[in-house]
Amino acid sequence: MAPLIRVSDHAGLIVRLALGVEYDGSAYCGWQTQSHAPSVQDAVEDALSVVADHRVRVTCAGRTDSGVHATSQVVHFDTRAVRRMRSWTLGANANLPDDITIIWARAVQETFHARFKAVARQYRYVILNQSVRPALLKHRVNWEHNPLEVQSMAAAAECLVGEHDFSSFRAVACQARHPVRTVHSLTITRSCDFAYIDILANGFLHHMVRAIAGTLMVVGRGERPASWVREVLEARDRTRGGVTAPASGLYLVGVRYPESFDLPQRARLPVYG
Repeated sequence: MAPLIRVSDHAGLIVRLALGVEYDGSAYCGWQTQSHAPSVQDAVEDALSVVADHRVRVTCAGRTDSGVHATSQVVHFDTRAVRRMRSWTLGANANLPDDITIIWARAVQETFHARFKAVARQYRYVILNQSVRPALLKHRVNWEHNPLEVQSMAAAAECLVGEHDFSSFRAVACQARHPVRTVHSLTITRSCDFAYIDILANGFLHHMVRAIAGTLMVVGRGERPASWVREVLEARDRTRGGVTAPASGLYLVGVRYPESFDLPQRARLPVYG
């Protein structure tokens, strides 16, 4: 569908664009602009502003925390600048640091909103399960030296699929209006020394994936039975679960929208080993 262009109240026409963004979050305070440290948002806005020749403000699908990565973050912004989609991608990348990349650009309808029109988001949590600490992957995986029983973790995770109150997997500082979310799928797999937790849901609470990962790892280490995770869920008490797993293993890998927006839908999964 061709994008709808709206007439500005000021001179000129405004078009809305959507972008796919990949980044290594190790050097940033998170996605959102902060006064005390560099953010991914600041870097993306600065680069796009150079290409647009005016100040650009972007809205993202999900505000990732400090140290969290993304292979498929989605943002939108409005501009009067007339550029080819390839020019937006190449021009922005030429002005971005090498740990952030624009992977695609699309003109979209003015009704599109990167956050509010998303119908599902997908995360992958990566655990390196070996006896010695990593060097090259230090900031890109969570290292666990104790052996993990992935089958037990998968069995424990089954109770988390569906619509639930996820208060037990919610940060104390979470600002969401309510703790109910619907998890569409949650799988745990292993390849060599790497364990992957993949979760697709209609939305996530603050630290929800990392709290789930930390709780499932308690089961994986054999410290609790698989049935314990249901007890944690039903308690609706964050203090009953495992620790919040480190940010280094977490990746935003996909954002889904209604097909009418014609945006890339397939998750881009980081694979190691």
